[in-house]
Amino acid sequence: MTRHPFRDPTLPVPRRVEDLLARLTRQEKVALLHQYAPAVPRLGLAEFRTGTEALHGVAWLGEATVFPQAVGLGASWNPELVEAVGRVSAIEVRALHAKDPMVSLNVWAPVVNLLRDPRWGRNEEGYSEDVLLTARIAIAYCRGLRGDHPYYVRTAPTLKHFLAYNNETGRDVTSSTVRPRVLREYDLPVFTQPIAAGVVDAVMPAYNLVNGRPAHLSPYLNGELRALAERDLLVVSDASAPSNLVDSEHYYDDHETGHAAALRAGVDSFTDHGTDSSVTVARLGGALERALISQEDIDRAVARVLALRIRTGEFDPDVDPYAAISETALNLPEHRALARRAAREQIVLLKNSGDLLPLSTGTGLRVAVLGPFAEELRADAYSGTMPYRATVADGLRRALAPDGGEVVSTNAADRVVLVVRGTGRPVRLAADGSLTCAPGPDGEPFDRLDWGQGLSTLRSVTTGRYVTVKTDPTDDDLAAGAPRRGRERTG
Repeated sequence: MTRHPFRDPTLPVPRRVEDLLARLTRQEKVALLHQYAPAVPRLGLAEFRTGTEALHGVAWLGEATVFPQAVGLGASWNPELVEAVGRVSAIEVRALHAKDPMVSLNVWAPVVNLLRDPRWGRNEEGYSEDVLLTARIAIAYCRGLRGDHPYYVRTAPTLKHFLAYNNETGRDVTSSTVRPRVLREYDLPVFTQPIAAGVVDAVMPAYNLVNGRPAHLSPYLNGELRALAERDLLVVSDASAPSNLVDSEHYYDDHETGHAAALRAGVDSFTDHGTDSSVTVARLGGALERALISQEDIDRAVARVLALRIRTGEFDPDVDPYAAISETALNLPEHRALARRAAREQIVLLKNSGDLLPLSTGTGLRVAVLGPFAEELRADAYSGTMPYRATVADGLRRALAPDGGEVVSTNAADRVVLVVRGTGRPVRLAADGSLTCAPGPDGEPFDRLDWGQGLSTLRSVTTGRYVTVKTDPTDDDLAAGAPRRGRERTG
C-alpha cells in the first residue's frame, strides 16, 4: 500500500498539509470546515471534531478529576500549580480520547475574558480582572494542556472568547464599545501574550459585537493574532455564531454571504447546527458558487484544520509521544492530590478577625454550618462529573471526628406552606408531581431560599424537587380565581 507523504512523520507539518490538501476533492474540503467533519475513507481519514471543554478539568464526558473553578485557580497566584492542573486535565482528555477517538484533542480552554464587572454572571469562567495575572495564568494553563514537545501537542488549547465578552443577556446582539487605549492595554493582551508565548493553537471568537462589528468578523483574527502566532492558528466559531450573523444580528441578508464573510475574516471551523454538517456545507458551497469566496479561501482554512490534526498525532500513533496515555489515566490518586492542593491554594482569607482561624481542634468541639450549600455540592456549567463528593459539613465532620467533635448543619431556609390567595386552601403535591389545591390533608411543606434581589426558590421538603412554572393560566382562568399551576423539577 502506498504511503502518502502526509503520513510521513519525518516531514515538516506544512509539507504534510500541502500533500493532503492536494488529495482532497472540493466537496471533501468544504466538509472539513464543520465542527463535525466526516471521514474520508479513500485516504484513511477518520471522523473528526473540534472542541472538548476543559476549563478546570474535563467537562461533560463523565467522571473526571474536577479542579477549582478558573477564578479560584487565578486566586492561587501560582502559575506552576496552574500548569500542573493543565497537564492533568490534558492527560484525562487523552485518556477519554483513547476510549473514544471522537473526544477531541482540541480543547476549548482557557477562558481569558477579564472579570471587569461582577454582574456578568459567568465570572467563575475567568481568572481575574487583572491583565497581567490573567495572561500569566493562561500561559501556564496552556503550557500544561499543550506539553513541550516540539512537534506534537498533548492537547491543542483554544483561547476564548475573543473579544470584550462580558455580557450574558442578549450576548449575540449587544456591542461592546472599546476605545483604542482600552483595546491595547486591557482587552487584547490577555490573548496576544499567550499567543506570542507559543502555547496556543486556536482561538474562539465571542458572540458579541465589538464597536458595532460581530466578533466573528474581527480584523484582529487575521491581523493582530495570526501575526503573533509561530504556527498556524485555528479559529473555531462559537456554537451557532455563524448563523447569528443573519438570524439574530441581521448583519447580513443571507447565510451564504454571512458564512463567506466569516471565512474571509479568519474563521476556519464552523460550530453550527450540532452534528449536522449539511447546512454549513451547503452554505459554504453556495458561497463558493456565487464567488463570494474563492477556492484559495477554502484551502487556507482547511490547511489550518489539517495542521492541528497532524500536531495532535492523529496520523502518527506510533511516534506521538502522548499516544500511550490510556483510558485508565482518569481520577488517579496523584490527580486527586493535585485537586486538593489547588483547592487549598485558591482560598483567600480577607480578614482573620480575632485569630478565629484556624479553628481549635480541642476535644468535643461543636461547629454549626449554616446556609443552602452546607450539605450540598454544586457544579458549574463547565464542570466534569465528580467521582468524589465532600460538602463543607462533610469535610468538617471528618476533621473533627477523631477528637469527638460534632457538626450541626441547616440550610437556613424558611419552611413554608403555600395557600391559594382568596380561598386559603393549602397547596398539595399531586401524584404526577404537579401542584394542586384540591381538597385534602395538610399542605406540602416547602423550603424557601432567599437569594437576594427579590429572587427565591421553593423546594419540596418531601421530594427535594424545586417548583417551576409549567404553563400559565389564561386571562379567563385568572379572572375566575384559578391558581397558577406549577410543577416540581430537579434542581
